[in-house]
Order: sequence, then C-alpha cells, then structure tokens
Amino acid sequence: MKKVRMWVSMLLVLMLVGAPQAFAQKREKFGVDKRHEETKRLKVETSDKTFRWKMIMPWAKGMLFYDIAQHFADSVRLASGGRLEIRLFSAGELVGANEVFDAISKGSAEIAHSSPLYWKGKNEAFVAYASVPFGLDAEGYNIWLYERGGLEMLQELYKPYGIFALPAGQTGQEMGLFSNKKASTMADFKGMRLRTVGWYMDIMNQLGASVSPLPGGEVYLALERGVIDAAEYSTPAINFPMGFDDITKYVISPGVHQPGFQCDIIINQKAWDSLPADLQWIVKIAAAETQLWSNAWIENLNADALRQMKAKVEFVTMDDATLNEFAKTTKQYLDELMAKHPDVKKALESQEQFKKDFADWREQRSRVAPWPIEDYLKGKHLQ
Repeated sequence: MKKVRMWVSMLLVLMLVGAPQAFAQKREKFGVDKRHEETKRLKVETSDKTFRWKMIMPWAKGMLFYDIAQHFADSVRLASGGRLEIRLFSAGELVGANEVFDAISKGSAEIAHSSPLYWKGKNEAFVAYASVPFGLDAEGYNIWLYERGGLEMLQELYKPYGIFALPAGQTGQEMGLFSNKKASTMADFKGMRLRTVGWYMDIMNQLGASVSPLPGGEVYLALERGVIDAAEYSTPAINFPMGFDDITKYVISPGVHQPGFQCDIIINQKAWDSLPADLQWIVKIAAAETQLWSNAWIENLNADALRQMKAKVEFVTMDDATLNEFAKTTKQYLDELMAKHPDVKKALESQEQFKKDFADWREQRSRVAPWPIEDYLKGKHLQ
C-alpha cells in the first residue's frame, strides 16, 4: 500500500511539473523582464574603490522625508559594504532648499533627495513626474515610471542639466485642506486665502481663490494668525507633527491636488559616471527598495495619525458637483499647459494613455475594496 501511495505521489508530481510546459505551447510567454535581457549580457566585477558623497535636500531634520533619504543612504551603505557612504545634510546646512537643483547640476554636492515638483521653474514638465491634480496615484506612478517609459522620460528631462535621476520615495495621496472655513461647494472656495504649490496653485487661483505658495515652515504661523484661511501640505503622518489640527476646525477632503506624491534622488552626472558598475547597480536597487518601503511605511503611519487628528478636527467632503468642477478646470488648465510646453504634453499624454489602457482592469477589479468585512457586508464596496 505504501508503494502504491508513493507511485501515485510521484505521478502527481510529474503531472504538475509537466502541465505548465504543455499549456505553454498554446500561447507564447506573456511578458518579459527587460532587465534580465540587459543584465544577462553584463559581467559586473566588484570594485574595491570607496566613495564619500554629500546628500543635500529641501527637507528639515525631523521630517519623514528626511527619514526616507536616510533609509536610501543606509541601504546603499549596507549593500555596498561601506564602499559608498552618503552623508546627509538637511535644508540650510550646506545649501538652501531652493538651491538644491543648481548645487547638484554644478557638482557642489554629488547627490540630493527631493521631488521633481520643486523644479517647476527649470522646466514646467518636472511637475508631471511628481504630482498631477486628478493624476496618477502611488500604484499608477510605479507602473508608469518602471513599465511605461516614465523613468526614461524623467531622466531625459534632467539630462541637459548634467543630472541623473531615479525614483526614491512615494508617499501616496495627500490630505485635503486644513481650514478654518467650512467649504464643500465651489462657491465656498471663492475668495479663500489658501496655501498650496505647483499646478494646483494656478488652478485654485482660476477658481477664484487667492493662493500663496508658502514654505512648509511658515504654514503654521500663517494659519494661526489668520493670514491664510486654509492650507495643504502633505500626508496625515507628515502633517500631524506640524500641528495644523490644533489651530484649524476642518479638513476639506479629498486631496485632489495630489493623488500621489513622488520623490527622487538626483545625482551629478559626473559623480554618477565615476561609480563602478557594481555600485551603480547597488544605487539603482536601493532607490527601488526605498520607493517600495516608503509607501508602505507612510501609509501605515497615516492610519494612526488620521485617527488622532479626527479627535480635533471635522472632516468635510466636497460634493460631487464641486469635484467635477475641479476636474473640469484642471483639464482646461493642463490642456493649456500642453499646448505651450512640449515636454508637459509628452509626459501627460503618456500618463493619460496609461490610465486608458489600465481602465478595463481597474473596472474589473473594482467593488472588492479591502474595507473591514463588517463594512463590506453593509454595502461599502468601492474605494
């Protein structure tokens, strides 16, 4: 009997092993790991050279963005066995927050952690690779950057400035506006004094608000003193230490201005070229690991931060008509930008095509949002 069971088990194993080969004949393999095709031809030797780099940034110590940069630097040090050490300098220690781009371009520092959003003045298109109102979320940015050519387009945008770039930090959707005025309809926003940045600043101005792009460090005082009526800055976990919920009554949701916020590392091209191939691969892999980790880390923190904020402020949801009006104005604004800036047109058309191509799968997988099972049974199915 034991022999019979043994032979039956062996037969089942052979059937399972052979089955994929038989089914594979019906169609060609679906999907290719392009990196494998590249790396299988490479012979990468381990170098004994050591490098000491300075990393600058627009972030202050104590901000979670700073911790994301530190995580990347730690990963590089560990994976390289200390052959590439990256020392962090927060905003103002070596250069001011607004001087980061030029410092990397000129080679005053080798590497920076920041976001393309801040380089709007260099090329309007940089904003598209960081955060677009009603644009890509965290999942969308990851797919578009790594699989739809977005990373290559971003690197091409930086190239004239002598900079090499990699995604290295995705913090997801941001909160709406902390406000002392309750606003849920379009009429409520007219005349409001707001703090925001990027393309959303222009869009809100067009909708009748008065917008000022205050630095993060000035937002609290401006809200407290009534200089502005409302402000957005980042995710719950990043906003919570800033204390906006202590001095405002409402949060106006959702954060349509930034469905996803993308950070990157930018490296002086000569510094990048000086690295041996094995260290370049370590930097690339560490950046990708930071991209994955940062999103999971921030989103987990967001849940707890939001619970604590809800004890102090009321969350107000914009009605559908207001959201539609925001989206309509956003489309008009982005269409105008694309007409003026070819680089913006290239990026946004690529993102929009991805959204169209992904729409069928998004529809098919909908209605199974991972709410608590008790909520799902009561009919809460959509995200």
